[in-house]
Amino acid sequence: MEQILLILIVTIAISTIINVFLKKFDIPTVIGYIFTGLITMQMFDFGLHSQETLSHLAEFGIVFLMFTIGLEFSIGHMKSMKKEVFVYGALQVILSGFVFTALAHYAFGLETKSAIVVGFALALSSTAIVLKVLNEKNQIHSGYGRIAVGILIFQDLAVIPMLLMISIFTSENSSVSNLLISTLISAIVVFLILFFIGKFFIERFFDWVISSNSEEIFLGSVLLIVISASVLAELFGFSYSLGAFIAGMTIADTKFRYRIEADLVPFRDILLGVFFVTIGMQIEPIIAWHYGFVILGLLVAIMLIKALIMFISLRYFVQDRTAIKSSISLMQVGEFALAIFALAFSDHLILSDINQIMIMTVVLSMVLTPFILNNIKYIANIMFKEPTKLRERA
Repeated sequence: MEQILLILIVTIAISTIINVFLKKFDIPTVIGYIFTGLITMQMFDFGLHSQETLSHLAEFGIVFLMFTIGLEFSIGHMKSMKKEVFVYGALQVILSGFVFTALAHYAFGLETKSAIVVGFALALSSTAIVLKVLNEKNQIHSGYGRIAVGILIFQDLAVIPMLLMISIFTSENSSVSNLLISTLISAIVVFLILFFIGKFFIERFFDWVISSNSEEIFLGSVLLIVISASVLAELFGFSYSLGAFIAGMTIADTKFRYRIEADLVPFRDILLGVFFVTIGMQIEPIIAWHYGFVILGLLVAIMLIKALIMFISLRYFVQDRTAIKSSISLMQVGEFALAIFALAFSDHLILSDINQIMIMTVVLSMVLTPFILNNIKYIANIMFKEPTKLRERA
C-alpha cells in the first residue's frame, strides 16, 4: 500500500512540475503526461499486472472523451456525416492499409500475414490526442475537424475487422464467413439496443433521477449509462469507446446534454491524463538507443506517406486547403495500433524487435501530434494560402 501511495505521489508531483513548466511555452499537457510516464517507469519497477491494470483504467479516459464527443453528434447530425465516415474514412483506411502492407512485405521482408497486420494498424490515427486538441481549439465542427472526426469514427469501426484478421491468421479452424456474419449481427444488435434505450428510456430515466434533487445521484446515473454502454459494446466484440460514442449520440438530442457534458469533463480529463502516462510507460530508452535511426526514418516515412495518401484521396471531394489540414491532423499512428501490435506479438505474428520498434514509432508520432495540430494553420499556409473569403476557409 505504501509503495502504491509513493508511486501516486511521485507521479502527480512529476506531472504537475512538468506541465506547469511546459505551459509557460504553450506546450500541450499531453506531452507532459507522456514524459511523466517515461520518468515514472524508469524510477519504479512496474510488474506486468500493474501495467495492465493501469492500461484498463486509462482506457476509460478515451471512453469518456468519446462519450462527450458523441454528445456533440446527434443521430440526425451523424446522418449528415455519412460521406465523412463511410467514404473518406473507408478510403483512408483501405488505401493507407494496402500501401503500408505492401511496404512492410516488399521493402522490409515481413511475411504476408505479419505485413497485413502491421500495415493496417499503421493506417489508424490517434482518437485520444486528435479529438482532445480539436476540442480545446474548438475545431470539432470546422471543415477539416468534421472530416477528421468522421475518419476517426470509421477507424474505430475498422479496428473490429483488424482484430478478426489476427484471429483468422492464428486459428486453423476459424470460418471466415461465420466470423464476418457474427460481427455484422453483433454490430446491428449493439446499435439497436443503445438506440432503443436512448429513444424510449434515457429521458424518462434522467427525469426520475433528477426528482431526487441530488447532484451526486445524477452524476452516478451518467457514469452508469457510459460504463454500461461501453461494456455492452465490448461484450459484442467492439471497443469500449465505440459503445460510449453511440451512447453519447443517443443523449445528444435530450435536454440533459449540456449538464451531462459539464459534469463529466473532470472525470474525462483525469482519466485521459492516466492514459497518456501509460503511453509514456511504453517507451523503451534502450530500444530507442539501438534502433534510433530506424525509428526516426520510419516515423518520417509513415507520417509523410499517410498524409500524402489522405490528401490525394480527399482533394477530389473538398478544397485543397481542407484536404491538407485533414491529412496533417491524422498523419500520426494511434493508440489502437499499440493494442493490435500487442495482440499480434502475443500470437507470434510479429517478432519482439519489430514490436518494440513499432511501439516507439507510434508513441513518437503521438508526441509530435499536439505540436502539429497547434500549428496546423501555419503548416497549411506553406502549401495553400488562407483564402480571404470566409466561406472558402477550411
